[in-house]
Amino acid sequence: MTLDGVKKGQSFTIAHIPNDHVRAQAIRFGIAEGEWLTCEEVVPAGPVVVRKNRQLIAMGRQLAREIGVRLV
Repeated sequence: MTLDGVKKGQSFTIAHIPNDHVRAQAIRFGIAEGEWLTCEEVVPAGPVVVRKNRQLIAMGRQLAREIGVRLV
């Protein structure tokens, strides 16, 4: 499953980040493999908003399609 398929309220861990380009973008958000996150909102045709600790992060849909997740 990828991050763009997560529903509002679901918790998940980052399972796989495929390549260095995507990994660099995710690291800018403070996200790495093994991180535990919660989906706060999925904006139709827009970003996926996730919560890491007490920080909200709006991630573009294209980047979210590249990141593999595992539901908790």
